[in-house]
Order: sequence, then C-alpha cells, then structure tokens
Amino acid sequence: MKIEENAIVGLTYELKVTNEESDSLPFSVEVRDQDDPFYFLYGDSGLPKTFEEKLENKVKGDSFNFTLTVEEAYGKPDDDLIVSVPKAQFNKEQGFEEEMLQEGNFLPLIDEDGYPMQAKVVKDLGEEVLLDFNHPLTGMNLHFDGEVFAIREATEQEKEEGFKVT
Repeated sequence: MKIEENAIVGLTYELKVTNEESDSLPFSVEVRDQDDPFYFLYGDSGLPKTFEEKLENKVKGDSFNFTLTVEEAYGKPDDDLIVSVPKAQFNKEQGFEEEMLQEGNFLPLIDEDGYPMQAKVVKDLGEEVLLDFNHPLTGMNLHFDGEVFAIREATEQEKEEGFKVT
C-alpha cells in the first residue's frame, strides 16, 4: 500500500532543527524509533502540508530525508500569540503546581473548545506570567531523516472522527 489520502502512516525518524541563520547547525529534538513510531492520518493530520507531500506515494520500508523551511513548516513567530495571563488562573484546583510556571516550561492547556494545546512560559511578571502560544517549532527549519514503518487503510471511524496523532 502507498501513502495516500486516508492512510494511517507510521514513521520512524530523527528530527533536527535549525534556525534561519546560515551558520546554524542542526540540533536533534526528537527521535521516534521502532519502539515508539509516530502515527498520523494522511490528509487530515494537522501537520504541515509539505510534510505530507514529501511522503506521498512512499511504501513501507522506504526511507526519506528532507527539510521543511520555516515557511513550509510552522512559519515565523506571531507576536500576537505571546500574551500575559494572571497567575491566579493556574491554581492547584486546576492541576497546576507553582514550579510549572518556571520560565522555559511548557504548560498543558485546553482551549475553549476542549482541544489540548500548550504554551511556553516566557517570563514571570510577578502577578502575571508571559506565555507564548506559538507552535514550539515556529521559526525553525525541520530536517527529517527516517523510514516508513507502517501503512494501513484508516477505518471509517478514524476517517469520520479523525485519528489522534501519536
């Protein structure tokens, strides 16, 4: 089976990132191996479109090596997604501990529609905390080197309800 619309695809890979500076060296940020492959629904993954396009028509066992530019990946940071939020919103009753609000940490959050999201703690402002809601890989070139681990047809339920990217 080829990677095409409505296929559940499993990948093993190493992801390295660089910023836009020409002398930037690739830095490894994620490795997904055979014990923990990455699965997604092709055509409805929420991943960058170019990522899926680079994998189209590959079959199980095919290797891949490609780079997504900042523009092809998650784009440049959006200053409107950096906001101050009162610390009082992050209390123990909601499952937050004070140490979670340290600079550099990622907070697991849920949007108003119930979807999971995350924000990076940029700065402690005393009574407020500065949060960055940009994707963690915003502003980065993404370098993928891996192999197609598995491919199968999505079930009707997965097509209708979506497939949780893992």
